[in-house]
Amino acid sequence: MTSRARMRRAGGALFLALAVTGAATGCDAAKETAGDIVSSASAAVASAVQAAQAKMDEVKDGVNATGDVRAGPTSTDGDRTVATITATNPQDKTADYTVMVTFRDDGGNLLDAVVLSIDDVGAGASKSGTARSNRTLDGATKAEISQALRH
Repeated sequence: MTSRARMRRAGGALFLALAVTGAATGCDAAKETAGDIVSSASAAVASAVQAAQAKMDEVKDGVNATGDVRAGPTSTDGDRTVATITATNPQDKTADYTVMVTFRDDGGNLLDAVVLSIDDVGAGASKSGTARSNRTLDGATKAEISQALRH
């Protein structure tokens, strides 16, 4: 093999090595970007849950009333996901309800959390309010009652 042929072969090998390295680096960059997106989404969800729990913690003298509250199916309103939340007061006096609603995807993954107040629910009566997500949620979602306090 001539030295010129060896140089071409070495140059071709070097080009191939750089191309593979560049492709791998591109994949790594894509993985980092995907990781950043997941991390950002996780941070947004964690922040929403933390804020919702802080609002729930502000309620004084509340009693667990998760059994009094039901979440309806979700729908969209503009770019937000909404669900009708209904509180049924089994007590003999009017009560207020503070409800933490979580939105989950089909896989059960937590997407968002909000707090809804349903005030002045009459004795033996029901009253509804609308839980509205903090941000746009993609795909099929379900609203769940995570916590409800009657006060």
